[in-house]
Amino acid sequence: MSPLRMLLAEDHVLMRAGLRLLLEQMDEVTVVAEASDGVEALHLLTLHRPDIAVLDIAMPHLNGLEVAARVQMELPEVRVIILSLYATGSYVQQALRAGAKGYLLKDAAPVELALAVRAVAGGDIYLSSTVASRVQQSVQGPDVQRHGLEQLTPRQHTILRQIIGGQTTQEIARTLQISAKTVEGHRAQVMERLNIHEVAGLAGIDVRG
Repeated sequence: MSPLRMLLAEDHVLMRAGLRLLLEQMDEVTVVAEASDGVEALHLLTLHRPDIAVLDIAMPHLNGLEVAARVQMELPEVRVIILSLYATGSYVQQALRAGAKGYLLKDAAPVELALAVRAVAGGDIYLSSTVASRVQQSVQGPDVQRHGLEQLTPRQHTILRQIIGGQTTQEIARTLQISAKTVEGHRAQVMERLNIHEVAGLAGIDVRG
């Protein structure tokens, strides 16, 4: 049986080294490439066409979700596992929409990495246990959030899109020529209307349509 060929994309060198060590402890796995940002990951994915790619959700240039979406369109044979700090249901849903087959938390037990790789290699979808429970709790989330989006002001829509785009409070304040405190006030109102309790959860909102 041929080994599973894997690509690992993570911008923190120590984290990437630890993940590689864990992966190479699996007899059926060989790591064929490593990337430190999303652009490099896409290049190496095209070059090596691995069986599975483990992608950090928060990488420079292109994040893991953006890379996963490109992989789904251009390299559909490559299966993606997203690696994230966030167990927020909206993040998970966005990852699955982007074509990811697995969603693994960075604080998961090492054995979960092996479970995720083997499940995804076998054609299944793998979610960390904490993530799976959050997804169940947010089944009604899209309808609630769509209603909330309809209640936002144009300025709040603009700020939400900038948050999704990765801009900080200070960057948004400079772009819109308003104070950081005003940005924070709008952000709090957006979170209340969308029934989101963690700032990180805003990044997973789908504002299309």
